[in-house]
Amino acid sequence: MKNIIYILLLLTQTFWAQSVFDKGNEHYRKGNYQEAINAYESILKGKKESCDLYFNLANSYYKLNEIAPAIYYYEKALLISPNDKDIQNNLKFAKNNTIDDIKEVQKVGFEKILGNFTGLFHYNTWAYISIGLAILFLLFFIGYYFSQTTLAKRIFFVGMFIVPILILMAVGAAIFEKNLYQTERPAIVFEQIISVKNEPRENATEAFVLHEGTKVFVLETVDNWKKIQLTDETEGWILSEAIKELK
Repeated sequence: MKNIIYILLLLTQTFWAQSVFDKGNEHYRKGNYQEAINAYESILKGKKESCDLYFNLANSYYKLNEIAPAIYYYEKALLISPNDKDIQNNLKFAKNNTIDDIKEVQKVGFEKILGNFTGLFHYNTWAYISIGLAILFLLFFIGYYFSQTTLAKRIFFVGMFIVPILILMAVGAAIFEKNLYQTERPAIVFEQIISVKNEPRENATEAFVLHEGTKVFVLETVDNWKKIQLTDETEGWILSEAIKELK
């Protein structure tokens, strides 16, 4: 009985979220961007999230020229769907409105190749690929077992040899991306302008200044200060309330 009630509640929440999402989309089409934001954020408060929800929410903020939350939600959408071209393009447009021009240290050699490969998909997608490959291996085995011709048996045997290698690669990519997701702490600066210090205290010397919309990475936390690193590997301390972490 409890399971039935739980399923009914889950279905009710799903239908409600879809209804509110559709209302938000209607507000967006009519140019009522603040109303669209209110609708989308009410879904987030209900512990529901999706790539489309974050993307539409980011678009609404962008239309209101609120760059920091726009970039924040584009980045949230990319965490779910890292290869979505629409999200990537809109994020570039939003970043063009930021003040800070921070270069990114490019990876080289094997590290770049590995990052480009594992970054093709979300770690959950890599897990699904692994399952699909395992099923493919089973089909190759069945084909090999029931094949009547030598040529067919050879083809299925080669497949049984190659697929496990692909499974190991997919599992390895999933583990690598999962570890990266858990250890990396990206955040977006929400303050219009904020002083970054050399030490975690108010009267410390200023290291540099950041503006809203800039992406940083949190390294550690001390009281109400966070040590951050920029994409050019510059480091400093910033007040916790000045940034919003993406995870």
